[in-house]
Amino acid sequence: MTFRACLTALLLTVSCWTASLSSASAAASNAGEGRWVNPISDVCWKCLFPMSVGNVKLASGPQPDTSNPSMPIQICSYGVFYRMGLAIGYWEPTAMTDVTREPGVMVNMGGFKIDLGRTGTGTAGQSDRPAAGAFYHVHWYKYPLISWLSIMTSTGCFQGGDMDIAYMSEVDPLWNDSTLSMMINPEAALFGNLIAQAACAADAVASTAGVPLSPLFWCAGSQGSMYPFTGFTSGEFSPLESSLLVSERMAFKLHREGLVMNTVGADYAVCYQYPSPIVPKERWRYQMVNMFPETNSCHAFGASTQTWGTPHNSPQSKKNFGYLLWRKRNCVYS
Repeated sequence: MTFRACLTALLLTVSCWTASLSSASAAASNAGEGRWVNPISDVCWKCLFPMSVGNVKLASGPQPDTSNPSMPIQICSYGVFYRMGLAIGYWEPTAMTDVTREPGVMVNMGGFKIDLGRTGTGTAGQSDRPAAGAFYHVHWYKYPLISWLSIMTSTGCFQGGDMDIAYMSEVDPLWNDSTLSMMINPEAALFGNLIAQAACAADAVASTAGVPLSPLFWCAGSQGSMYPFTGFTSGEFSPLESSLLVSERMAFKLHREGLVMNTVGADYAVCYQYPSPIVPKERWRYQMVNMFPETNSCHAFGASTQTWGTPHNSPQSKKNFGYLLWRKRNCVYS
């Protein structure tokens, strides 16, 4: 090999090293705040309970249970085929949410940032200046933890598939426009008054006790109002409360859009999942997984954060949060 060829090869190698270092530096500077969720050590496994067969409780849990089918044996019809099994009820870890003020930051996936171009810019990129309210983006992950760990074998009793980013509010024009969001929640106009909002005080007390009041579906308990289905929060006094509010709104929004189903405990519906345009609040609970995982407790939708939130709401935070959402599952195990 000639001297010129050797010099050319050396320059190409140095150029590649320089480009790699520059890319790594750029990626590091572009990263947001977050951490990967450990599916073993970051999960509150006792939140699977209470567990029941029919309406007989087999094990207690950290929160009250919902209603369950009265008959322990169920027969499910699928056309000309039938399936018989035990009617079981338990709480399934089914989804995760990122909550972030910076568009594209995947909090529960290590904090890396997706370049969305001009999508999601605007109020979501606002500075951390003091303000009466705030705006947050939410990412909804499909999180089939029971399937991954093969805890159950009856496919009708857990969510299957792989972890997936199911919904990103940055690409949803309804999430940052209260007027457009009226297309899917027109009833919000009925509850924007003092009387309707005063009723939410009862829901706040009940939710903190672990039993949200489903008839007060417009209430998010201690977090405020479920409406509108946007990322705007008014009068923010706690970023932690705001992050919970927009996570609960996203759950309601996905129910309304038919993207999340219900598995209610009534005898006639235990065999199937079906749409529920009004979120069944009492059938959802959450735990924090980012930035400070809760491994020993979970909370009902709308529950106050005063009993657990102080060590999880750092003043140095970039206001990025992550939650694991648990949904009550009633099914026929065979």
